[in-house]
Amino acid sequence: MKTAILFPGQGAQAVGMGKDLATAFPVAKAVFDRANAVLGYDLAQICFEGPVEKLTQSCHAQPGIFVVSVAALEALKQVKPGVTFAAAAGLSSGEWTALYLAGVVSFEDALKVLEVRGQAMQAACIEQPGTMMSVIGADPTLLAKVAQEAGVGQANFNSPEQTVLSGTKAGIDAAEAALKAAGARKVIRLNVAGAFHSPLMAAAAQKLEAALAGITFHTPQLPVVSNVTGQFHTTPDEIRKLMVQQVTGSVQWVADIQCLQAEGVGAYVECGPGKVLTGLVKRIDKQAALYNISDRSSLEAVAGSLAS
Repeated sequence: MKTAILFPGQGAQAVGMGKDLATAFPVAKAVFDRANAVLGYDLAQICFEGPVEKLTQSCHAQPGIFVVSVAALEALKQVKPGVTFAAAAGLSSGEWTALYLAGVVSFEDALKVLEVRGQAMQAACIEQPGTMMSVIGADPTLLAKVAQEAGVGQANFNSPEQTVLSGTKAGIDAAEAALKAAGARKVIRLNVAGAFHSPLMAAAAQKLEAALAGITFHTPQLPVVSNVTGQFHTTPDEIRKLMVQQVTGSVQWVADIQCLQAEGVGAYVECGPGKVLTGLVKRIDKQAALYNISDRSSLEAVAGSLAS
C-alpha cells in the first residue's frame, strides 16, 4: 500500500501552530528562522502568539501554514530517517507546499509566492466583496443548476457529499434559499473574507501571474496532483499556468484523491495544522489509513506507524 502526504491550505491556521515543534526540534525551529529572514518580519511570533486577527489575514495565514507544514516535515525526517512518500497533494495554498516538497520551487520562492498570493487575495476581497457557503447532501445536478442560476461558482469539491459555493453575497443568498427549498440536508455559511476560488479573484490571479514570471519552476521529482485538473502535474510551464488558474478555479479535491487511489495509494499523512484533509479523505476513501502530524505528540505517534 502506497502512502501520500497531504498539505492543508488557508483556514487550517490556529494561534500556537508549530510552537511545540519549534521548541522540541531544532530542525523545525530552523525552518521558522529561515522564513523570518526571507520575509523580513517575525512570522514565527504571529504563528505562535497571534493575535488571531493578524494570523487570519491571508498574507500571514498562507505563508504561516506553509512554514508550519515544512517544519513538521523536517521534524518527521529527523524522527523517521529515510521516510518517503509515493505522491503529494495540497488543498488550495497547500498545493504550493506539495510543489516545494517535489522540488518544483525553492523554499524561498514558495514563501514569497504565498505572501504575494495572500496579499493579492486580501485586496481582491475588498475590491470584489463576496462570500462562501458549504452545501452538504444536495444532488450534484441540482447543485450545478442552482449555482448557475444564482450566478455563483462551485469552488471546492471537498467530498462526494460536500461542495462549497463561492460568489457575491446576493448570489449566495439566492443559492441558499433555492437549496433549502429543494431539501438540501445542510447549508453552512463560511466565515471567510471573500469569494475564494471564483471569478471574483481574477485580480489576484493577475497579480500572482506577474509574480510567477520571476520564479523558476522545475520538473516534479515526486508526483503532485493538481487542484485544477485532478491529475498529476506535468511540465514546469504547465504547472505555472495551473497555479494561476487555481486562484479562480474550482478545487477538485475529490478527483485529487481518486487520482491517488488509482495509483495504489491507500494511506495518507496530513502534515501541518488541523485535521481537515484527513476528514475529507475519510469521506472519499472509506478504507484509507489516515494519519495527521500537527504537533510533537502526533508526529511521534505517526512516526511509529510509517514504514521507512
